[in-house]
Amino acid sequence: MLKHWPPLGTLRGFEAAARLGSFHKAAAELHLTQSAISQQIRGLEAYLEQPLFFRSGRSVSLTDAGHDMLSTTQALLQQLAVGIRRLGQYQKPNQLVLNTTPAFARHWLLPRLGDFRRQHPQVDLWIFSTDEVPDMASQTIDIAVRDDISSQAECSFKVLHADRLYPACHPNLLALPREQRTTLHGEREMDWNHWAVEAGIDVGQKDQGLNFSDPGLLLDAACAGLGIALVSQLLSRQARANGLLQPLVEQTIRGPNWALLTHRDSESNAQSFSKWLLSNLEAASHTT
Repeated sequence: MLKHWPPLGTLRGFEAAARLGSFHKAAAELHLTQSAISQQIRGLEAYLEQPLFFRSGRSVSLTDAGHDMLSTTQALLQQLAVGIRRLGQYQKPNQLVLNTTPAFARHWLLPRLGDFRRQHPQVDLWIFSTDEVPDMASQTIDIAVRDDISSQAECSFKVLHADRLYPACHPNLLALPREQRTTLHGEREMDWNHWAVEAGIDVGQKDQGLNFSDPGLLLDAACAGLGIALVSQLLSRQARANGLLQPLVEQTIRGPNWALLTHRDSESNAQSFSKWLLSNLEAASHTT
């Protein structure tokens, strides 16, 4: 069993020689001597305990093992090169890594990103949407906007918006009798059990129907006319403005609180986004 990896330089030398079919050309490409390339290949062959090249004078050709090793080496070096290039994003001075839920990213943030970009073109925003709550202490995240977070160590915590929920559907669905409308169910607070306790109004909801773990997908389904849903007032604002949703009743109930977590090392860099976010959420509250 192989106990360690061969040196990376040895793999680069092998790949160049195999690709170019010449130790001399490989040496020229890597700015090494032909002797150095030959030594690297011999070392790699000794490590693998089998020949990788047929040698005939100055010409070389790959053995079957060499062809196999070339495919593996090229894939490895390509993956390594991509990974190294990707690290460059962490060196951008104005980069801001934002974590949020897929629902917030798609239904609230995306329609407003153009406005943020126009106001703050210098900010290199990276949107990292996840279903799981991030660990701000261990992950490379500057700021988080979510409806399922609480305070964390090394972060400032601020409640941004108290959401409201209401039953709605696509306007075309209103022409159907209530008993023919499918009920769309969500998880957490966005469920009809919550509506029954808080509002106590029957809008034709049933226990059976279609079920969604993602509030954003639930909202998409309601907008597509698949049934009636209990939706977020904050996330559904754009859909209502576009005529894709209509409330079944004017009653709303308490929903989740949207909050902001900012890592203490990122407070200065996150300032422009935080101000823009607060301004837009305040404006949304006044128009609700």
